[in-house]
Amino acid sequence: MCKSAHHQFLHDMPKCEHHLHIEGSLSPTLLSSLAAKNSISLPDSSVDPSFASPTALEQRYENFTSLDDFLHYYFIGMSVLLHASDFESLAYEYFTRAHADGVHHAEIFFDPQAHTSRGVSYGVVVEGLVAAQKKAEKNFGISSKLILCFLRHLPASHAGETYTEAEALGHFSDGTVVGIGLDSSEVGFPPEIFREVYDAAGKTTLRRTAHAGEEGDHTYISRALDLCNTERIDHGIRLVDNEELLKRVASEKILVTMCPLSNVRLRCVTKVADLPVRKFLDEGVRFSINSDDPAYFGGYILDNYCAVQEAFKLSLVDWRFIAVAAIEGSWCDEERKKTLLAKVDDWAEKHKSMA
Repeated sequence: MCKSAHHQFLHDMPKCEHHLHIEGSLSPTLLSSLAAKNSISLPDSSVDPSFASPTALEQRYENFTSLDDFLHYYFIGMSVLLHASDFESLAYEYFTRAHADGVHHAEIFFDPQAHTSRGVSYGVVVEGLVAAQKKAEKNFGISSKLILCFLRHLPASHAGETYTEAEALGHFSDGTVVGIGLDSSEVGFPPEIFREVYDAAGKTTLRRTAHAGEEGDHTYISRALDLCNTERIDHGIRLVDNEELLKRVASEKILVTMCPLSNVRLRCVTKVADLPVRKFLDEGVRFSINSDDPAYFGGYILDNYCAVQEAFKLSLVDWRFIAVAAIEGSWCDEERKKTLLAKVDDWAEKHKSMA
């Protein structure tokens, strides 16, 4: 948490989160509780001391050496999620924290293949997440959307099967799932491997995004845009390595979903100040600030906002640009966007002394 007078200013800012892996919000405490409830055996602490206690696991999460090191623990954590009620508990825990941090709209990634591969049906996953969405909207006023992500380390045919199942259940046509995404290990798995499923989505009302330019170079970004027709770029920090591409993303108003603390924890950068936040602002690149996998990366969304402020000393004008870009780049309806933009106006008026 930042200690300056900006903390309340940042807390009050109406936020949209677009880059949140719901499985990555599984706190060590809930993980331990669900493991006990579902009789799931976690690694023995004599083999991996990280599993001696929730506190020990939190400490291990502070020392990831790479994206793949993180994914090892990420998939172990998922093993405790078996029933619809587990997914509801998982998502509602996230919504509760997001509400406390000032989130008004959230667009949530989920990884069905990580669950169907271990015998948990796609329908069970979505049933639990939708229950939490409804509960959060009722209790907190948070609007939310689901984005079905494909695991890029698995064959494209698996992605196609998952897409077909969701489509057959009507989850695309009825709005249960608003878009598709692409996550997991980036290097060696370029987005065009999944071009067929993205082409199918492009013929519908589904929105399209993909992780690109996190560990992979800037060509992963251009390939996602040109070969998969994505409308967003998740992470996208390597955008600054190609000036022409950066100007294109700015002019086409393509939203980049940045995850500052995640980038540091996974050693994509050494510190938050190394991220291209100032460059994006100066060039007019629209971006949002997000928490990615907050239970693993040591910070929820407000922690990320505070870290950016501490590193860059942004002004009210800068933050207003970020807030408006996040709303306009969201995949909610226009009426909801109008409501959120009005909230930003009220916030900016309240904190005009920060200008």
